[in-house]
Formats: sequence, C-alpha cells, structure tokens
Amino acid sequence: MFKPAFFLIKLQQVLVIGLAVSLPSMVLAVPASEPQALNNLSQLLGKMTGLQANFVQTVQTSPSASIKTIQAIPKKINSLGLQAPRGNQRFSGTMQVKRPNLFRWETQMPSKQLIISDSRTVWIYDPDLQQATRQTLSQQVSDTPALLLSGQPSSILKTFKVTQPDSNQTSFVLFPRQKASSFDQLTLNFEHNMPTSMLLRDTLGQQTMIQFSQVSLNPKLDNSLFTFTPPKGIDIIEQNKP
Repeated sequence: MFKPAFFLIKLQQVLVIGLAVSLPSMVLAVPASEPQALNNLSQLLGKMTGLQANFVQTVQTSPSASIKTIQAIPKKINSLGLQAPRGNQRFSGTMQVKRPNLFRWETQMPSKQLIISDSRTVWIYDPDLQQATRQTLSQQVSDTPALLLSGQPSSILKTFKVTQPDSNQTSFVLFPRQKASSFDQLTLNFEHNMPTSMLLRDTLGQQTMIQFSQVSLNPKLDNSLFTFTPPKGIDIIEQNKP
C-alpha cells in the first residue's frame, strides 16, 4: 500500500542528501577588500616591464542611445585614444608597451590609426584624415585605458578605484576617480600574469571590448617604436589643457 507520509519522508531525505553533496561544489564569489584588490593588481602590473600583443576591439552602441548621443560617439572615442566607430564595428591591430609610459597602439583594419607615447607626449595619427593630434601624457593617462598598461602601478592606483569582485579570479573592475573621465568603469582580466581583455562602459551608453591575443610578456622592444615624427603636409591639432 502506498503511504504518502513514508514517501514524503524519503523525498525529504533525498533532497537533504543531494543538497549536502552539492553545497561543497558551489563556490560563492567573495569580493576582495579594496586594499587587497589594490595589492593584487599592483603585483600583476609590477611583473610587466613590457608587453606585446595583437588586439581586436569591438564597440557596441546601446539600442536606447539617442541620435545626438550616437553622433557624439566619435569625439568621445577619440578622447579615449581608440578608433571611432562608424556604427557598431570591429577593429584589429597590434600594440607594444614598455615602462615607463612608452606605448604604441596601431589599428590596421578596417582603417588605420596610430596612437603613440614617448613618455611625455601622446600622438593620435589618422592617415585617412591627414591629421595628428598631440596631447600631454598627463592628460591622457586617466582617459586612455590602454595607457594604464604602460604606467607605473603606483600612479595607476592613484588614478583609479580598484575592486576585485571575486578574490579567486584575476579580474578587476576599475572606476576613475575623476568625474570628468571619458568612461564609467573598466574591467581588466588577466590569465597567467598577462592581460587577456579590457571591457569599458562609458557615459554614452556604449560598451567597448578589447581582446588580446599572442601576448608576449616583457619582450625586448626598441625605443624607436615609440617615437613619432608627423609626416609633412598633415594638420597638427594641439589639445593641451591649461
């Protein structure tokens, strides 16, 4: 004879045993404290004296963005030192980084752009537009996320509030301390002590994903890679703040 009470007791026992077995395998993400997150990121960046990689950059505009917002995106992206999208697009190229503050970011497809820092000046060169923009490095550090890979860890940590959502994962979310920054937050992911991706979210409702591949940690890089002489005949735009 079927006994409901007996069945319910057995069902409860099965559920309890199943829960007990599954609980150890469920690892909840425990955020690192801010000092620990700072220390963990500082250690990772401190191991990098140089870096070389290929990159793919994808920009996605929020469907809810207004026409005025979309029209403003190219100007906003240029201030980040990244390629401006013509709609949602995908860009690829190469980058080299060498401490302190030497940086080269060269977009090759589908259009060309070169961003280069010699530790004092940042140049953004657009061959198609026949123009080069010159800015001081101090201006660009807080606005150009990729430049943080070439900076000193101590100065980076002063510029950004650093969080680590899961203390067991080498993934960090950075928030600019300056309210006038061009982006709201930046997620920086590492594997085997090397950066694998950066995800930016900005005030215009768009998301920029940068993925790195063929990453080489601490390669030998000649300083000539980080010098730029404007070609003759191009327009030079000065963007130095007072």
